[in-house]
Amino acid sequence: MDPQPFVRLSVGQLGLKLPGGNASKASSRLCDCEIPARRFPVQTRRWSLRRRRSGATGSPCCLHHGWAGIGKGAAEARPELHLRVKMEADPRYIFQFDDEVALNPQVVQLHGSSRQPIFSCKFIRDRRPSQGDGQYWSSSGGSEETDMEMAMRRERKGWKVVIHDLSGSAVAAAFMATPFVPAPGGDTVARSNPGAWLIVRAGTTGSSDSWQPWGRLEAWRESSSSAPAASSRDTVRLRLHLLPDGQDDCVLVSEAPLGSDKGGEFSIDMDRQAPAPVPAAAAAAGHCAVSLGAACAGGGFVMSCKVEGEARSSRPFVQLAMRHVTCMEDAAMFVALAAAVDLSVKACRPFRRKPGKKAASPSPDPLELDT
Repeated sequence: MDPQPFVRLSVGQLGLKLPGGNASKASSRLCDCEIPARRFPVQTRRWSLRRRRSGATGSPCCLHHGWAGIGKGAAEARPELHLRVKMEADPRYIFQFDDEVALNPQVVQLHGSSRQPIFSCKFIRDRRPSQGDGQYWSSSGGSEETDMEMAMRRERKGWKVVIHDLSGSAVAAAFMATPFVPAPGGDTVARSNPGAWLIVRAGTTGSSDSWQPWGRLEAWRESSSSAPAASSRDTVRLRLHLLPDGQDDCVLVSEAPLGSDKGGEFSIDMDRQAPAPVPAAAAAAGHCAVSLGAACAGGGFVMSCKVEGEARSSRPFVQLAMRHVTCMEDAAMFVALAAAVDLSVKACRPFRRKPGKKAASPSPDPLELDT
């Protein structure tokens, strides 16, 4: 596999120096920082301002490390911003599903204008009657159903995605471990009872009968408003835990919202995690090093996948940092995770409302019979 060149621009060690009496009022404030870069989208983050001593050492790979005046007015009256800007090579593998996950697509690697098949994707679903086989959205003009029959159909379960290499061997998979069911008295999957996927990779024997658990992906839907017309602005929230070998505790490595209508991007970046206690952060870095290679212990970008919304035809687009890939199974594991992210958006659709397919889409929803 040939990676594509990427450059990672890191901005850190942020500090703010206020002139005169303003400094005494700053310790309890939150400060917003917006750093524009040409041809890059603006990203705004918020930090708590803490007092600490200066004197951090520089690095030969830094583009800037020190204080810079900001704002207008005389130099002695202006605030100063301390930052460290570092640029480093961060080559990545780029993959894309060549069709919707439920249509058993190939997964191709993109490099320039070439598209090289790398994996194949097999989608399997449980066809037992409890899954509904598409009758849940049928009009009530037919035969009446009992409450028990209706309840049995109000769940999405038994979905499975298996990733095969070019030789046909199963190298990774995502299993729906917890069914996606609506909250009591509601119509959507709630945070209190999220649906979940188990992400696994082939064991050392190379047999699909000896899967090794790697992560658990949870998903639920969060409503933006009680009004039905606002459902297009709902979000599907995803949360990924790593599963340490031989331990009961999970390690949270990523949590992100995706738009239910337009989709979005789910990523793992050890430098962009929410603030956490030191023991939890150390555990995450330590287990990540075991699971993904020692380079992950130093932080940085791991992977990202872009998916479309619940009613759109989606072909997940995956970026994977080269330094976290030591074998094909590593890449396949993240491809399986991307498939689970995409299917989670579909699985979190409201149960009573049949989603309208976009007019521009020439084909029906391949999951329509299951939801």
